[in-house]
Amino acid sequence: MRVDVWIWSVRLTKTRSQAAAACRAGHVRINGERVKPAHALKAGDEVRLFHAGRERIVVVSRIIRKRVGAPAAAQCYVDNSPPPPPRELTAPTGVRDRGAGRPTKRDRREMERLHGRASPR
Repeated sequence: MRVDVWIWSVRLTKTRSQAAAACRAGHVRINGERVKPAHALKAGDEVRLFHAGRERIVVVSRIIRKRVGAPAAAQCYVDNSPPPPPRELTAPTGVRDRGAGRPTKRDRREMERLHGRASPR
């Protein structure tokens, strides 16, 4: 079974193309080594996936060929992932008032300063 299809089938990624892109970018490791999307997967393998800002560590318990519902997908792996950080510790995102329009140049520079990026002057 292809690793990108399995990651998509058990709902670790939203689409199969996201799973394949994660493999190509080196964000998927099986038993400690980076793999391509077509790498063969078997029961007992440890899959480490970095997706959506967090690392998921799962051990394959069952191989499925088609995408299934969330309760059935959760039975196909053992989740050893660390818990996500609490919301209070994550950086707040910039929230603009509804209807405020596009950010001005000044607003954009302030957002870049908050994110730690230097403005290209």
